[in-house]
Amino acid sequence: MTADFMFITFTIFLAGMIAVPLASRFGLGSVLGYLIAGIVIGPVLHWAGVDVVALQHFTEFGVVMMLFVIGLEMQPQVLWAMRARIFVMGGLQVGLTALAVMAVAMLLGQSWTIALAIGLVFALSSTAIVTQTLNEKGLMRSDGGQASFSVLLFQDIAVIPMLALIPLLALPELSEALHHGDDHGGGHGEAALNLNLVEGLPGWQVALATLAAIGLVIVAGRYLTGPIFRYVAKARLRELFVSTALMMVLAIALLMTMVGLSPALGTFLAGVVMANSEYRHELESDIDPFKGIFLGVFFITVGASIDFALLGENLLLVVGLTLGLIVLKCGVMLVLGRVFRLAGGDKWLFGLGLAQAGEFGFVLVSFTVANAVIPGPVADLLLLIVALSMLLTPALFILYDRVIAPRYSRQQDRAADEIAPGGKIIIAGHGRFGGIVNRALQAADYPTTVIDYSNEQLAMLRRFGISAYFGDATRPDLLHAAGIDEARILVIAIDNKDAATELARYMHEHHPHVHVVARAIDRWHVYELWEAGCRDIIRETYDSSIRAARSVFEAMGHARPEAERLLGVFEDWDRRTMIETAQAYLQSEDPHSADSDYSRLVRDHLESWEAEMKAEMKAAREASQAQ
Repeated sequence: MTADFMFITFTIFLAGMIAVPLASRFGLGSVLGYLIAGIVIGPVLHWAGVDVVALQHFTEFGVVMMLFVIGLEMQPQVLWAMRARIFVMGGLQVGLTALAVMAVAMLLGQSWTIALAIGLVFALSSTAIVTQTLNEKGLMRSDGGQASFSVLLFQDIAVIPMLALIPLLALPELSEALHHGDDHGGGHGEAALNLNLVEGLPGWQVALATLAAIGLVIVAGRYLTGPIFRYVAKARLRELFVSTALMMVLAIALLMTMVGLSPALGTFLAGVVMANSEYRHELESDIDPFKGIFLGVFFITVGASIDFALLGENLLLVVGLTLGLIVLKCGVMLVLGRVFRLAGGDKWLFGLGLAQAGEFGFVLVSFTVANAVIPGPVADLLLLIVALSMLLTPALFILYDRVIAPRYSRQQDRAADEIAPGGKIIIAGHGRFGGIVNRALQAADYPTTVIDYSNEQLAMLRRFGISAYFGDATRPDLLHAAGIDEARILVIAIDNKDAATELARYMHEHHPHVHVVARAIDRWHVYELWEAGCRDIIRETYDSSIRAARSVFEAMGHARPEAERLLGVFEDWDRRTMIETAQAYLQSEDPHSADSDYSRLVRDHLESWEAEMKAEMKAAREASQAQ
């Protein structure tokens, strides 16, 4: 059994490793790469006896984690501002699409109950594919991306009443056959664990349980997250922090499932509640890798679930219905986009992006069969249409990228106003050094994002009402979550010398557009930061030492301007020698040994350097006295 599991896991990861880089190289996107990988290994999984549908349901947890991460990035006030799009645009999209699909299904000879069920299934779009692709392409913040996300969020909400409505559409003949099959087949399987707390309860009790669950998520997210993570942070074990974050997401998803709600919707709500938490960036960066793995495997299972034997038997019918569904849904979206004043390319992004059926379609189709609403043969065809429409979605985004977006971007280039560049500042570390930098910037109305890994430091900052986030700023994924791609300045103020140097090197290699101001612990650290590519280096005690020297000069009778002129000479000399000695320090295997190139250079030149500096100082004093 262990060998089977390892073989299946190896096969899935190998397929993704090969297909996704190839797809990305040809501009097809990672989602299409995963889908192609699934198609290729589908026969292998079936040969190995893998229940692809069960695996698909398990990996849908990636959608849950994705909604949680999106919630973390969404401020409650932003969500409130989107309420019209979520409920009005989303409600119209689900209603109009369901009615349009229902009408087509009835024209094709289905009864109204089956047609309505099909309409409900196809009214949903793929949260996983659309959100992943929008994030990959940087389109989530666009007007079309925000409209797409609003509708997707309403669709997650709409699943709840759909699950309540579908059993009411049961056909008597299918119900009889289903019960007959149960009578003959009962007693052979093991009893399944039933964690549904609201099953069999009257409607008002279900409503109370639902509200109580939502209230518990809000209260826990607002008041318990901080104490829990502060307690866990004391262990200083990153893996414990990661497992706690995953446990929290699992707990919320389980609670939502137990009261009959969408787990994705529940975790999104929790993410929104925690959006202002100081642990927001750390949570996002810890969960993001797991989200990516689960989503990748989910997309692979979608590709592997395509029944090519059934597709071959009904090729024209399935392809025709899939393309018809895409055209119909795209038409509905374009009409709504026009009504809600989406302009140009955003309207087409909205229309093409949501034109597919979604992953919840697999759940609803299985649910309709289990509740005697849709016959098995029809359901098999519906599953093919859902999978095939999801498979075609990356091609629709490619169409948008290469045909539609360039056309509208050219128009916008001609009409766009000149935009004044805005800046963002990230401060890594809020100790005695970073704290002063942060206070000065905020006093001048420059917004900052502060990240600090000291739980005690954050507790102190909270007492004074200072906003900061918990996390390790040296991690690229956390920097990405903090907005490094859009940032203008990064202040490296962390205590760890090696970590600060590596962060400076990472920024120089991967984000050269960001101006880095780095705190150096000592002179040797200056050399290392210089070698790492940083050119704006501040020694932590240098300026205070210069001020102390100025005070001594003033105490010796020099006026403030003369003291500052003398110190200016010293600083120029120190800067020149610093650059000169940096190369020797970096080339020496052991620069602190007496025989190193660095030590010899300093010994050989120290006397001449000091003579040079004294001569410049004397000239500065004479110039001051002559004035």
